[in-house]
Amino acid sequence: VQLQASGGGLVQAGGSLRLSCAASGRTFSSYVMGWFRQAPGKEREFVAGIRWSGGSSYYAESVKGRFTISRDNAKNTVYLQMNSLKAEDTAIYYCAADRRPAGWARTDSYEYWGQGTLVTVSS
Repeated sequence: VQLQASGGGLVQAGGSLRLSCAASGRTFSSYVMGWFRQAPGKEREFVAGIRWSGGSSYYAESVKGRFTISRDNAKNTVYLQMNSLKAEDTAIYYCAADRRPAGWARTDSYEYWGQGTLVTVSS
């Protein structure tokens, strides 16, 4: 199983970025896909999650209304559209996958992880 995250970069506060997570190695139709982030000196935290089948989603309060998670079944890719970015959104963003996470917001619930992509928001 491989999860390849991409799309990070440097953006000014108020700007937008779209992250992608390309999944391969198995059929993910029954999986939950999550985005997490880790800022320097902080623990990894949940950002958003989506159930591949059905598309139900869940967001951290800190990003609700600004970020949108979606998936493209044909491309086996999950996206994180990030708008109205703030300096505090600066972090390495990771995608993760699990068939049955015990808790969508728990890092220990996910079996598979991508390598991370850096997002830097300048104020």
